[in-house]
Amino acid sequence: MRKAVAIANQKGGVGKTTTAIHLGAGVAMEGKSALLIDIDPQGNASSGLGFSLREEAPGIYDVLLEEVPLAQVVRPTIVAGLDIVTSDTRLFGAEIELVPLMARETVLSRALEKLDRGYEFILIDCPPSLGLLTLNALTASRSIIIPMQCEYYALEGLASLMTTIRLVRERLNPGLEIEGILLTMYDGRLNLSKQVRDEIGDVFGSRVFRTLVSRNVRLSETASFGKPIYLYDPNSRGAQNYHELTIEFLAAQKDGAGEIP
Repeated sequence: MRKAVAIANQKGGVGKTTTAIHLGAGVAMEGKSALLIDIDPQGNASSGLGFSLREEAPGIYDVLLEEVPLAQVVRPTIVAGLDIVTSDTRLFGAEIELVPLMARETVLSRALEKLDRGYEFILIDCPPSLGLLTLNALTASRSIIIPMQCEYYALEGLASLMTTIRLVRERLNPGLEIEGILLTMYDGRLNLSKQVRDEIGDVFGSRVFRTLVSRNVRLSETASFGKPIYLYDPNSRGAQNYHELTIEFLAAQKDGAGEIP
């Protein structure tokens, strides 16, 4: 059964796109078919897998605003088993262009319903905001992964995201659940990292991934090379962390995602 997962956090710089790329590549390398949809106007997931935002190839903008079938804009990546629907600079105006459309929050959901390719997982990389693009992703998804940097201010934005998720459940997507909260840029030497981990654990319990993504220079370098860490430096700490996350994510599919506190 196909499962769509939004990877979202309205705060930027938390490892959201890095997680989207490496979880997508990770499940593909474990033999699962996966599609990564880059719905972020910044297009970092696209460029992080070697695609130029200046290319004229159709992408997610054409699906959302031009009614192009999703299957027509799917492109293979350098990771076998992982396909992508790319973003480009036109998406910066999509929030405004979506406003006058009927059922504007469900455009992506309707496009996914018509997708006849047999992907096991569809991962949606959301923009760092709670606008119409993110609402489309949440409405189209069965669950959400929330990457969260281990710092004090990250806790402040989490309440707003939880409110948005509850509203989406009430009005648009009753089945939306939390897949897990992923703590990123973790530094075990810092008391703050441990405090954030403990506080999030107290609230969300088992919905916090056991895997911690540590600060890793090699992981941050991958974007400029247009390839995931598994191909750039498979022996790095970043590769090990995201492999562990992939295994934890796949194992959790047997139990289902969690309820929203």
